[in-house]
Amino acid sequence: MSVAFSTLAFANIGPWQIILIVFIVLLLFGAKRLPDLFRGLGQGVKEFKKATRDIEDDIRSAVDDEPRKTPKAGSPDTKPREDPAAEKEPSDKS
Repeated sequence: MSVAFSTLAFANIGPWQIILIVFIVLLLFGAKRLPDLFRGLGQGVKEFKKATRDIEDDIRSAVDDEPRKTPKAGSPDTKPREDPAAEKEPSDKS
């Protein structure tokens, strides 16, 4: 089964299929355990979002704290480079 086919098949779920899935989940877990199941699922999603946000904040702070590497006037990086061909001695062609 290709990725495109599975994506298209998932996108075509209608309201009756969703009702059937909810009914089967209700039968499997029971009405008493269902709120606990969804509460745990919600806490998992909440923790995942928090971890993602923390990682993004760490990356942003690392980028902001990185020192700028701009050469100052008169530093060796800003001096004009000499042409290496001008330094060669002329060869005697006689």
